[in-house]
Amino acid sequence: MMAEKLEQRAAVKFCFLLGKTSGETVVMLETAYKEAALRKTQVYEWFPRFRNGELSLADQPRSGRPSTSRTDENIVIIRELILEDRRRTIDQLVDLSGVSWSSCQRNLSEELQMKRVAPKFVPHVLTADQKQSRVDACRELKEHLEIDPDLFRRSLLVRKAGATPTTQRQSSSQGNGRVQIHHIPKKHGE
Repeated sequence: MMAEKLEQRAAVKFCFLLGKTSGETVVMLETAYKEAALRKTQVYEWFPRFRNGELSLADQPRSGRPSTSRTDENIVIIRELILEDRRRTIDQLVDLSGVSWSSCQRNLSEELQMKRVAPKFVPHVLTADQKQSRVDACRELKEHLEIDPDLFRRSLLVRKAGATPTTQRQSSSQGNGRVQIHHIPKKHGE
């Protein structure tokens, strides 16, 4: 990846030395490198450098120390803490792991592909088993609906003793316009 960037930077420098404009250079790079071409903004950043006499293709030194928050070790620590208790907040993870709040949040969302749903962190993407389980449940429900199209119109009132067939009665709540469904146990023989 870095070798390709240096190669393209050399091409940008070559175009600059030939007197091409930055716009012409962008078109040439996109023609040659397709989707892997340097972005337009990157090309436009190199032209002023070359004009100022800076002909090196290396990146300029950056201030500050390199980021240490995305280390494999930190990601593993955060993953283990979440798997121990998915209800942990980011503040709790910060206290337990020693990783900064923003780094912890970034590791959860970007590296571990997790987001908060209700009070738990869950993966963005379902596992293959979870996907298959959903497909199986949908197929089973479809088969039940083919046999009994009124399946959704009826409901079951589950009690400790088991399931009791029920009927539905609708009533309007006073003043708020909402309709409520009440489940009334069916009498035997109905």
